[in-house]
Amino acid sequence: MKDITKEYTNGEVTIVWKPDLCIHSKICWNQTNGLPEVFNPRERPWVKPLGASTERIVSQVNKCPSGALSYYINNEKGEKKSGQLEESIVEVLENGPLMVYGNIVVRDSNGCETRKNKATAFCRCGASANKPYCDGSHTRIQFIDKREKI
Repeated sequence: MKDITKEYTNGEVTIVWKPDLCIHSKICWNQTNGLPEVFNPRERPWVKPLGASTERIVSQVNKCPSGALSYYINNEKGEKKSGQLEESIVEVLENGPLMVYGNIVVRDSNGCETRKNKATAFCRCGASANKPYCDGSHTRIQFIDKREKI
């Protein structure tokens, strides 16, 4: 799998997109609570950072459940300031992945470690082709969490 990274900037903030991490949740561009004036998968380029203010872009990117979207703030010296979280939070998304927000290390069965920051989506449905990470297969198989609500 290629490690593709694309960057889009409005001069103040740079949006970073890693398509291999995307689980196609549609949160970034849906009409209800997305930012379709910036994110529109039907257009090329699909990210238009001039479509909204930096504050709105940062707020929307922070909602990305997979971490496929991230950002850094540009400064006069060209240095990057990323939006990394200091603490870790775990959230179970209804009929979706297990989300871990924050800086974590994922260690596989061979002892190889991968550092993750911001948001990491772990598969709960068992159908992901990218285990332990979610690839959006829960939508395709219509995964329903059968746990009793507390």
